[in-house]
Amino acid sequence: MSTSNNKNQTSNGNGNTDPKKPQASQSTRQSSHGGGPFGRGGPMAMMKGDKPRDFKGTMKKLIAYLGPHKLATMIVIILSMVSTVFSIFGPKILGQATTKLFEGVMQQITGSGSGIDFTAIGRILLTVLGLYILSAVLSYIQGWIMVAVSVDITYNLRRNIAEKINRMPLKYFDGTNHGEVLSRITNDVDTVNQTLSQSLSQIISSITMVVGILIMMFTISWQMTLISLLVIPLSLVIVQFIVKRSQGYFRQQQDYLGNVNGHIEEMFSGHVEVKAFNAEKRSIDTFGGLNTKLYDTAWKSQFLSGIMMPMMNFVGNLGYVAVVVAGGYLAIRNLITIGDIQAFIQYVRSFTQPITQLANISNVLQQTAAAAERVFEFLNEAEEVPEVEKPVDLSAIEGHVEFRNVKFGYDPEKIIINNFSTSVKPGMRVAIVGPTGAGKTTLVKLLMRFYDVNSGTILVDSHDIRNLRREDLRCMFGMVLQDTWLFNGTIMENIRYGNESASDEEVFAATKAAHADYFIRALPNGYNMVLNEETSNISAGQKQLLTIARAFLINPAMLILDEATSSVDTHTELLIQKAMRNLMQDRTSFIIAHRLSTIRDADLILVINEGDIMEQGKHEELLKKNGFYAELYNSQFAPMVKSEV
Repeated sequence: MSTSNNKNQTSNGNGNTDPKKPQASQSTRQSSHGGGPFGRGGPMAMMKGDKPRDFKGTMKKLIAYLGPHKLATMIVIILSMVSTVFSIFGPKILGQATTKLFEGVMQQITGSGSGIDFTAIGRILLTVLGLYILSAVLSYIQGWIMVAVSVDITYNLRRNIAEKINRMPLKYFDGTNHGEVLSRITNDVDTVNQTLSQSLSQIISSITMVVGILIMMFTISWQMTLISLLVIPLSLVIVQFIVKRSQGYFRQQQDYLGNVNGHIEEMFSGHVEVKAFNAEKRSIDTFGGLNTKLYDTAWKSQFLSGIMMPMMNFVGNLGYVAVVVAGGYLAIRNLITIGDIQAFIQYVRSFTQPITQLANISNVLQQTAAAAERVFEFLNEAEEVPEVEKPVDLSAIEGHVEFRNVKFGYDPEKIIINNFSTSVKPGMRVAIVGPTGAGKTTLVKLLMRFYDVNSGTILVDSHDIRNLRREDLRCMFGMVLQDTWLFNGTIMENIRYGNESASDEEVFAATKAAHADYFIRALPNGYNMVLNEETSNISAGQKQLLTIARAFLINPAMLILDEATSSVDTHTELLIQKAMRNLMQDRTSFIIAHRLSTIRDADLILVINEGDIMEQGKHEELLKKNGFYAELYNSQFAPMVKSEV
């Protein structure tokens, strides 16, 4: 199921990071002209792509993915070569028909023979037709096989990336743009897929065609072949001249396209804020500036690439003129036949296409290697610390939690939790308070083992959590966080997210305990109502009640609660607080407190500042100390008291 933009948090302990803006891919698009990435004169023809740092190493890894398909790859290579050879023989044999026709016409004119031998010409034409049909069939078969191979490799790459994502630590995603990860699993894998499905067979057929046509041209006339080859250096000079001037514009075009896409994505995702701050004109002006830059670079790059084929055709036509003149001279001297001239001209026309394709092979392979390198770099990223070989099995969980001399920093050089120690008895309600950046959420991440401590120990029921399987540890906790997370699906499916095997009756019991059953039944389709951006007409408070019901359904031994009543009405706030009190009953609970008025009944309040416990105790005890907690508490309620006076 796809997730919606409801920024909700799961209650089963599998936290997620804040969404970050995806960057538009700047991967080079292939031309839609001229048959794929080797198209003749497409706008991206011969444009240099990103270069990999380790071309050979990356290609070896990519070839390793072809290992299970060795037989299929060999069949593709053979079929591609045979198909190309059959198509190469066509013009030479067809030239024999032209010669027969010319000789028959001349015999009729001079009266020296029987005239045109239509039977012989028919046999020749049928032979050529058979060769072309056989070539097309073989080409179809090898294309079908190669597509199957490439799709299978693409499937394996995407599967490996998806599995890798679930094995990677949250630290990687905290420091990596989500769009970057998405680009690797979509654009980069698609680039590899396109090369394998199209380019591999085209490389083989192009090389075969160049060699084969060159041989056939020499068998007809070495003089005309040399004349034709003289055109190639001139063509390459023109191509290089245009490419040097166009490739910079193509790069700028991709950069500005990424900027335009990024701006549009940002404005659409924040369209409410844009309207609220009357920033529509500013947004349109920004888009206009980016779009103008994209327009300037796009027309320059397209114009320069567009004149390539006319220039190439002009040079090619010069070559044809030279070949025809030389062919006529040789025919007059009876060194070649008319059919040979016709066949040779066909070969000359066919010769330029594989030359262009081969000129692009290096660029395509560089782009493919660069894309594959990004995929393999991701697959080689460091994973979470492996699970212990013999994990502790806690069949009965009491809920005793202890932090013992814990030190931690997201950057080892910058420790943010210093020598933190506390002990929480089973069933206690522990409130964690402190200013922004004090380390409240970090403690929860350590407790769930989203991160491992730099030093010290966190124990659950006297067992180091590093000796438990992560899955077992996270199953002990239910999470109800401030940013609720719901996915695109029915209300029933969302509540069952942490316990898919739960019966309908168990779901109903959980929603009643969370005070959510009454409003769910009042919705269109009730529990079968689909939640998404368009139809999820439920309030923030109702979403929170659904996540509390989700936590009830998994029946965890311990809870992590992040207060989420700041943006709801008073009635819903009371319902949420009542539901949370029901949920905390007889469970060890950690409450990240933002509004201190909601934690007066906590069994233990941990006052944290800059990673250290400044104070701990109950509400009344801490107020009497008149210390840091009292200062925080009074800062929230002093203005209210003054206004009442």
